[in-house]
Amino acid sequence: MHPYKVEINKSTNTSLSPSPSKSTISIPLFTTMDIIIHPSSSSLCLLFYLFLRSSAVDFIINSFNSTSISLYGNATIQSNILTLTNSTPSQIGRALYPRKIPTKNTSSLLPFSTSFIFSMAPTTNVLPGHGLVFLFTPVTGIANTASAQNLGLFSRAVDGNPTNRVFGVEFDVFRNEEFRDINANHVGIDVNSLTSVNSSEAGYYEDQDGGFRTVQLNDGRNYQVWIDYKDSMVNVTMAPAGMKKPTRCLICVPLQNLSDVFEDTMYVGFTASTGTLTQSHKILSWSFSNSNFSFSDGLITQGLPSFVLPGEPIYRSTGFIVGLTLGILFVVVACGVVGFIWIKRKRRLAKERADMEDWELEYWPHRIPFQEIDLATKSFSDENVIGIGGNGKVYKGVIGGGTEEEIAVKRINHDNNDGVREFLAEVSSLGRLKHKSLVGLRGWCKKEKGSLILVYDYMENGSLDKMLFDDNKILNFNDRMKILKDVANGIFYLHEGWEAKVLHRDIKSSNVLLDKEMNAKLGDFGLARMHQHGQVATTTRVVGTAGYLAPEVIRTGRASTQIDVFSFGILVLEVICGKRPIKEGSIPLVSWVTELMQKDKVFDAIDERLIAKDVVDREVVEMVLYLGLLCAHPDVNMRPTMRQVVKSLEGKKKNEGESEEGMEVHLLERMKSQNVWSKYAEMLSSGSTSHPTFGDIRNGISSSMSISSSSDIVEGR
Repeated sequence: MHPYKVEINKSTNTSLSPSPSKSTISIPLFTTMDIIIHPSSSSLCLLFYLFLRSSAVDFIINSFNSTSISLYGNATIQSNILTLTNSTPSQIGRALYPRKIPTKNTSSLLPFSTSFIFSMAPTTNVLPGHGLVFLFTPVTGIANTASAQNLGLFSRAVDGNPTNRVFGVEFDVFRNEEFRDINANHVGIDVNSLTSVNSSEAGYYEDQDGGFRTVQLNDGRNYQVWIDYKDSMVNVTMAPAGMKKPTRCLICVPLQNLSDVFEDTMYVGFTASTGTLTQSHKILSWSFSNSNFSFSDGLITQGLPSFVLPGEPIYRSTGFIVGLTLGILFVVVACGVVGFIWIKRKRRLAKERADMEDWELEYWPHRIPFQEIDLATKSFSDENVIGIGGNGKVYKGVIGGGTEEEIAVKRINHDNNDGVREFLAEVSSLGRLKHKSLVGLRGWCKKEKGSLILVYDYMENGSLDKMLFDDNKILNFNDRMKILKDVANGIFYLHEGWEAKVLHRDIKSSNVLLDKEMNAKLGDFGLARMHQHGQVATTTRVVGTAGYLAPEVIRTGRASTQIDVFSFGILVLEVICGKRPIKEGSIPLVSWVTELMQKDKVFDAIDERLIAKDVVDREVVEMVLYLGLLCAHPDVNMRPTMRQVVKSLEGKKKNEGESEEGMEVHLLERMKSQNVWSKYAEMLSSGSTSHPTFGDIRNGISSSMSISSSSDIVEGR
C-alpha cells in the first residue's frame, strides 16, 4: 500500500501541479472544498478518487461563511458563527451542508461520526425556547415544517410519515405532551417523527466516578456533541465544550431500520425554531467524517465566545430586594418593639417612683429586682427556709452569675404593720452601717405594696441560739469569749462608732449569727432606732424580747444605749452559763447567778459542759460573769458603757494610755465592790426594779399611759 494525504481546501479551482519527485492532482469534489491527492502513480490516484467519490466525506468547519453552509429560513451567519434563530418569535432557521453526501455503499449504510459545538443563548427577561435538531434530510428548504415545539423539523401534517426519510437528534428545552417528551431539558433520537424513539435527560457521565451530571441546554454555555453511527448502533454523547469526550455515551440505541430511512445520498445539517418562547440557537463549529471517528479532535474548543447572561447586580436581584425589604421591616418592627418596651418601662418606673415613699427614693440604689430574688430562693421554696421570725420567714438562696454567692432572704409578712416598720428600720439603719461584727445587708425589694424583702449575707453556722443549745454541738470557752467580744464591738460601733447613735433594742442569742469561721455578727435590726449623738431619747413603744428587756423600759418606755447594755449583760450570762434567760418553772437566769454570787459561788454558774470539755481560767470566768451581772444591773446608772465593756473583755493593750487603763481598773473595782452587789440584792429582793418577766411586761404596758397600746414583744427563746 502507498500512503496518501488528503487536504481539504476552501477553493473551487482545479489545477495540476508537477512535483520534482511526484505528481499532484487536484480534482474538485464539491464546490466549497478541494481534495488534493499525492499518489505514487496516476492510476492509483484515479482509483482512490473514484472510491472517495462513492464512499467517504471528511470536513471540519471552525469558522462558518456563506460558501461552507447553505442557509434557509431565519438562519444567518454572525461573526463566523452559524445562528439558526434569534429572538424573533415563531421563526424557523435551517442550515445544510451545500452538497449531498453519500450515506450508502451498495446495500449497506456508511458509518459516520459527527461532532459540533452549540449554544442556546437566552435573552434577558424573555422565557427561552424551543430547541435545535441535527438531521439527515433528502431535501433542502423548510417546506412542510413548523416552528415552536416542532423545532422546524416537521409540520403536524407530515409528522410520523415514513416518506419523510428524516433522521435527527433533537436537543429540546420544552416538554410537549403530544410528542411524549420526558421533560423540558432532554436529548432524543427522531426517525420520521418528533416522537423520539429514545431519549434521555441532558447531561453526561463523569469518567472518574461514573456519576451523571445534568446540564441545562439553554443556559448560554457551550456544549459539544458527538454522534456516531456504526454497525446499526447510534451513540450520542455530550459534555461542556473543552472537556474530553466522556467514555460512556448518553444514548446508545440500535437502529436496524435506518437503511429504510436513508437514501443513497442525503443532506446533513441543523434546524431550529422559536415560538412564543425565544432564544438564539448557535453552532460554533462542526466536523463530519465517514472514516475517521477521531476527526472531531480538530475542532477548536477553547477561547470560544460565551453566551451566558451577565449576572444581575445584587442590588437588583429578587433575593436582594426581598431580603432588604424583610430586613428593613424587621428593623422597623424591632425598633417599634424596643421603643414600646422602653416607653412602657419608663412609664412603669415613673409610676413606681410616683408611688414611692421618701425612704424608697433615698435607698433606691440598694434595690434588688424581685425576679433575681425569686430565682435565688427557688420561688421561696419551703425547702429553703432556714428560720422563722416574728414578722416572716428567712430563706437561703444563691445569687450571682459567674461567681455564685449564698444569701439569706427575709420576707416580711404582707399584712403586718409591725413588719413594715421593721423593714423600714432595717433599710434605714443596717443599709448604711458597715462593720465586721454586723450582718451585711445586700439590698431590699418591694415588689408591691406590702410585699417587703430584705437580702443579707448568708451565715453558714446559723444563730448563736442554735449553737448554744444544740446537744450535738458544744462551743468551747475560747469560742464563747470570741463571740462575746465580737458582739460587744458591734454594739460599741452602733453606740459610738457611726455618724448617728443606733439603738438595736433586740440583742439576744438568736440575733447573733455565726459565719463559717465562727465570727459573730449582730443582725436583725427590725426594732432599731437612730438619733443624733447627745440627743435625749423620746418615749417610744415597748419593744424587745422577754428575758432581755431592761426594767426601765417598762416603767418609762424610753430607749437609750443602756437598754442594749442590759441585753448584752443577759447575753453574757446566757453564753457562759449555757442557760436560757427565762424558763417556765425556773427563776430567771440573772436571779440565779446573783444568788450564787451572794454565796461566793459565782464560778458554779458556768456551763457544766465546759468543765467537762475544757480547762478554764476560774478568774476569767468570774470576771466575765461579774461583767454580765453589772451590765444587767437593775439600776441604769450602775451599768457600764459599751466602751468600758469592750476594754474589759479585750484587756489592756500595749499602745493604750493611762486613761484607758484607769477606765478598766475603775470597772474592775466596781465589779468587785460589795456595796454594788449588796444594793443589787436589795433591789432584786424588794421587787420594785427586778428583772421583768413576760407577764410583768404585758401588765406594765396595759397600765402605762405614756406607752403606746401596741408593742413588739416576743417571748424569750
